[in-house]
Amino acid sequence: MIAKIGDSIIANNVKIASTTIDRMIGLMFKEKMVGFDALLIEPCNSIHTFFMCYAIDVVFLNKNYEVVKIIRNMKPWRLSAIYFRATKVLELQAGTLPENVSKGDKLVMHV
Repeated sequence: MIAKIGDSIIANNVKIASTTIDRMIGLMFKEKMVGFDALLIEPCNSIHTFFMCYAIDVVFLNKNYEVVKIIRNMKPWRLSAIYFRATKVLELQAGTLPENVSKGDKLVMHV
């Protein structure tokens, strides 16, 4: 699944974590993303980076896939705030989220 914001491709291969187990494990203990370049966690409005091996860019999205909050370069062993307007989170390798992505932008997913 491809994720785009405007004309910018955010990720070419998005993995969806929608089961309880997939959401709980997320990117923990993985040295890198293998077979995907972004993880979409839903439902989700807060994350942690405990037991992670690398920093990530984090995009909190509402039910309409609009950007609610962006955290760039979130280091391992951190905890985000709870964003009550968010219903899902897109996690990417740190530094891969284009600088022109901002709050209010809309994410579009293509199969």
